[in-house]
Amino acid sequence: MDALTHDQHAHPRPGLYLKVALVLFVLTALEVLAFEAGRGGLGAGLRPVIEPIVVELLIVLSAAKFVLVAMFYMHLKQDPKLLANLFVMPLLIAAVIIAALIILFQYWRTVGAK
Repeated sequence: MDALTHDQHAHPRPGLYLKVALVLFVLTALEVLAFEAGRGGLGAGLRPVIEPIVVELLIVLSAAKFVLVAMFYMHLKQDPKLLANLFVMPLLIAAVIIAALIILFQYWRTVGAK
């Protein structure tokens, strides 16, 4: 038996990894721009629009980057579904708990302000 029969799935070509790296770069640039716009660094006109949603925007962009890194650079896309599920399911549970806590703390902040 040669080494190829043990590992039957094909790995992505280097060009795909470069495309993913480019997308990660763009997402990082968007994170920096969102942060700067939220604090008024890109002009006072953007601040009222971006500031209320900057945290949620950064969380979404970070989650997208995490998914790309996990799927391509950690090779979860090529792993058996059981191993991928063992990795993804606890992360989904943690994400739901974190989202619930963010909503709960935001609610407490608005109720406490009244």
